[in-house]
Amino acid sequence: MAFRNYILVCGGTACESVKSQQIYQNLIAACKEHGVADEVQIVMTGCFGFCEQGPIVKILPEDAFYVKVKPEDADEIIREHIVKGRQVERLLYDKSGSTRHARVEDIQFYQKQFRIVLRNCGFINPESIDEYIAREGYQALERALFEMTSDEIIEELKSSGLRGRGGAGFPTWMKWNFTRQVKNDIKYVVCNADEGDPGAYMDRSTLEGDPHSVLEAMTICGKTVGANKGYIYIRAEYPLAISRLEIAMAQAREYGLLGNNILGSGFDFDIEIRLGAGAFVCGEETALLQSIEGKRGMPQPRPPFPAVKGLWGQPTVISNVETWANVPVIITRGASWFNKIGTADSKGTKVFALTGKIRNSGLVEVPMGTTLREIIFDIGGGIANDKKFKAVQTGGPSGGVLTEEYLDTPIDFGSLVKAGSMMGSGGMIVMDEDDCIVDVVKFYLDFSVDESCGKCAPCRIGGKSLARILEKITKGNGTVEDIDTMRTIGEAMKKGSLCALGQTTPNPILSSLDHFHDEYLAHIVDKKCPAGKCKDLISYWILEDKCTGCTACARKCPVNAISGARKEVHVIDQNACIQCGACYETCRFDAIEIR
Repeated sequence: MAFRNYILVCGGTACESVKSQQIYQNLIAACKEHGVADEVQIVMTGCFGFCEQGPIVKILPEDAFYVKVKPEDADEIIREHIVKGRQVERLLYDKSGSTRHARVEDIQFYQKQFRIVLRNCGFINPESIDEYIAREGYQALERALFEMTSDEIIEELKSSGLRGRGGAGFPTWMKWNFTRQVKNDIKYVVCNADEGDPGAYMDRSTLEGDPHSVLEAMTICGKTVGANKGYIYIRAEYPLAISRLEIAMAQAREYGLLGNNILGSGFDFDIEIRLGAGAFVCGEETALLQSIEGKRGMPQPRPPFPAVKGLWGQPTVISNVETWANVPVIITRGASWFNKIGTADSKGTKVFALTGKIRNSGLVEVPMGTTLREIIFDIGGGIANDKKFKAVQTGGPSGGVLTEEYLDTPIDFGSLVKAGSMMGSGGMIVMDEDDCIVDVVKFYLDFSVDESCGKCAPCRIGGKSLARILEKITKGNGTVEDIDTMRTIGEAMKKGSLCALGQTTPNPILSSLDHFHDEYLAHIVDKKCPAGKCKDLISYWILEDKCTGCTACARKCPVNAISGARKEVHVIDQNACIQCGACYETCRFDAIEIR
């Protein structure tokens, strides 16, 4: 049945948290009320990526892009746009306040993006296998089963240049080939969906918006390496992704695309979901495999590597969601197509979760080689509230802090490491002039220390030692010698830790010591926090020449530390002040300063 209009409603976790499900239901009800239910198809999709502007409603064929939609807007959208043919101007994306964009291609956020992994997110109903098939879905599996040998599939992956997107960047074809070459009756295929970086949600959104792409890729891998069983290890706190995976798996089995004798080929392959309890260390592949086996998730020494001896001691191919999502496209469109995207040693695209002090936060997929400047200022729209850019953290809690001089660094596996950071799984957090680097680094370190499994001494002891030193510095008790001590401990952790968690935990400290040495000295020598974030190093003072005696600050102070009669200059009792900042945020006359 052909419809006059198609309405796509963002159904990712972020938009669902602000009532996109209710918007969807209200649109359906409004269509019935206005008598156009037979002319319009309404689809709940995955994430559109432009999370800053959600909930998003997109209408085809006009490609109208409505942002920050509320449930009560549904009736107006149907009445005006569908019935009367007039777009609802106030809901169209408006970046500058003067120009409204009705079409997606006119929006700067999308103009430099190139979607491979996120190709179906925001376009299809992730709970419909038919819609996935309509967009080249399962064509790659058909080719792998009936047209290509295992050698040819391996060669296609090798020619494509695909490398793992989980952080290490290991060649995907080589991992598959290691497992394929092992003579063994039992082999496994595992998807690592244990995404735990603060601010990162790339893999979760991919599974929410396009679960079949991962199922198809894992099945292709099973056929290639000789495995008949797969596992998807995903955090239990991702209920929407889990639900859509379960629906997708049931549909694939119904269509003969998963299970016994797939498409009559004689090949058997099925997948189970295993839920993780949220341990960050289980993102490390050997710890993840231990968890699937029902053991405590702790990294194991390598070699042997999982490709040769992994799950239950059997050869195992393990990759993250983003890596898997690339595979069907490579098999369908060819390695030569994929190989033309990206740089010499980093092919294809990379998905980033762009967050922090940025105007346009969201999911961004760009060709490898795109610069940090392009992502932050062209796609991200620059720093929020017209503040000054200070730094960007790439690679999550294990990455480095990069300053303005590195903004023209191309995003690829080698360049970011050379600059003192890493690509990691794809977290990208932007900081502005109001952020304290020492405080930010302390946050990341505290996270890594909490998530350490404690198995090896360099990580267990080194991480806590670094945390204690940073705590001293932020409280004004640090010494200049602490800087050299942190460097020494950090280098020891990088060399001696068992897994990547411990090896990369010092990265934020080491990179920030290189780029923000003066800010550390301000905390240590001057006993001041230049950004005004470290409470023990700041104080609030009322300026006599600006105070009007309005009493707003005194009324807001939770500990009654401010005194003064109405229309007289007020005074803050420094001994009673708890540095909460309530007075500073309340004053309308800029009469309070931080010292």
